[in-house]
Amino acid sequence: MKIAMIVAMDEDGFIGKGNSLPWRLPTDMARFRELTVGDGFNSVVMGRKTWDSLPDSFRPLPERVNIVMSRDTSWIGEGAETALYVGRAIELAFAEGSDELWIIGGAEIYSMFMDRVDEIHVTTVHTGGSGEVSFPDWEKEVWRASIMKSEDIGHGDEFATTYTVWKRV
Repeated sequence: MKIAMIVAMDEDGFIGKGNSLPWRLPTDMARFRELTVGDGFNSVVMGRKTWDSLPDSFRPLPERVNIVMSRDTSWIGEGAETALYVGRAIELAFAEGSDELWIIGGAEIYSMFMDRVDEIHVTTVHTGGSGEVSFPDWEKEVWRASIMKSEDIGHGDEFATTYTVWKRV
């Protein structure tokens, strides 16, 4: 099972503001859906705050097994599996027969899975200082950028973006 991380961050590394995304990027959201749904049967892992930030109409994220990391062992989210630790989240995705496991945030969850992922899919939003929560520090020298695509502002996007896939060297 492939384990990958997907994140959008501004040029300063910010990923969130006020428990939501600090920008509107329909083009990137479409890519997020396409990648995390994929061709097979996939799972997504997120923290409870990320789960709470999803609009009701998108909770759980359709066509994917939703796994929510929470320290609260009594937490229940309709349509979600709950995991207390990284190994349990991976075990749940494996038990569900997932082809891919996507780590979708937030910052603490990204940190917890950083040493377990094969790829990091990064959308760099061409603006800065747009958030309060940052993507964790990561050692880019042990990763190689393998795909890059630039998107101009369009289709309702607030900013231009660059999409890069990093693979562990």
